[in-house]
Amino acid sequence: MKALHIITGLGVGGAEQQLRLLLRHLPVRCDVVTLTNPGAVAEGLRADGVRVRDLGMRSNRDLGAVPRLARLIRRGSYDLVHTHLYRACVYGRIAARLAGATVVATEHSLGHAEIEGRPLTWGTRELYLRTERLGAATVAVSDTVAGRLRDWGVPAARIHTVPNGIDAAAFRFDSAQRRFTRALLGLPDAAYVVGGVGRLVPGKRFDLLIGAVAALPGAWLVLAGDGPEAVPLRALAARLGVAGRVRFLGECGTAGAAPTIPAVLSAVDIFVSASREESFGLAVVEALAAGLPVVHAACPAIEDLPAGRVPGTTRIGSSSGTTGPEEELTAALRHHVESGTRRLPPPPVVDAYDIRSSSRRLLDVYAQAVATAPLPPTERVHP
Repeated sequence: MKALHIITGLGVGGAEQQLRLLLRHLPVRCDVVTLTNPGAVAEGLRADGVRVRDLGMRSNRDLGAVPRLARLIRRGSYDLVHTHLYRACVYGRIAARLAGATVVATEHSLGHAEIEGRPLTWGTRELYLRTERLGAATVAVSDTVAGRLRDWGVPAARIHTVPNGIDAAAFRFDSAQRRFTRALLGLPDAAYVVGGVGRLVPGKRFDLLIGAVAALPGAWLVLAGDGPEAVPLRALAARLGVAGRVRFLGECGTAGAAPTIPAVLSAVDIFVSASREESFGLAVVEALAAGLPVVHAACPAIEDLPAGRVPGTTRIGSSSGTTGPEEELTAALRHHVESGTRRLPPPPVVDAYDIRSSSRRLLDVYAQAVATAPLPPTERVHP
């Protein structure tokens, strides 16, 4: 089988990194097209031996992208097209339909009120649904996302849940790496260090972490990631008088960047994901693989499982009390600080989210789509 993956961009992000990891374990010949922004993940894919092309879209309404994609699909003689992220799903499904190719899409970032961090509008939803019908299957990265797709009106028979996956061995705790990374970042050996990973955007609510650390004099904070909130978050840390106890690392895990995310997770003592909304919660699973206790808000990777299946995790924001989210987070962190630092054995759920298992499940979706899905009738769609 030969597949073409189409993705909106290849900057550092969860969906982009997941695509790169998946292609390392998917036993399919794969090429990648990015509509725009051939960033650090494109470089990583090329280093892995994957052919990456930049379509060079000039804007969200660059309608010329559709025929350009259709030509690429025809010339490549692909058995299947797999699209990732909203814009690539819209344009890629139309192009695949025009090229006569079977198309599967993965829904990475669908929330209740947002998609990929942007507000959901009637037009966004309508365009998504009209183009979704042009595909053979839609993959949801969690049962939570599958439920949201069904609520939108996507037929259940077209939805397949394939959870995001990790390479657990890469995140195994390393005491030598802990010492080295703490020295590199100027973290005291005995300091209690809180960790956060992700794009610095409002929905991740890293401001809550900074506020909580400011209320705990013995705590430090390491934030791995970059984004539009970087400057406001630095200003907040300075305003609260904790700039000296907060480390902003920028993007990690890309070529030439140090430390890596596994190194960061070895260096910290607890992991926090305060996101208002998530489609999966990949960073939480990585933290669990590193043996860290986790405090989280929204995290389908945990919440979709039966209660009590993931020891070492504390959920905040699940009850309707008078305590605000920052106060609730501060209380949870204070409890851990007072209990002392301890590593935990990775829970069984880490093995359940192994990337090899995810790749096998996706391969089954591919085989079913290619073998059984007829092309739907042509529909008039307007990107």
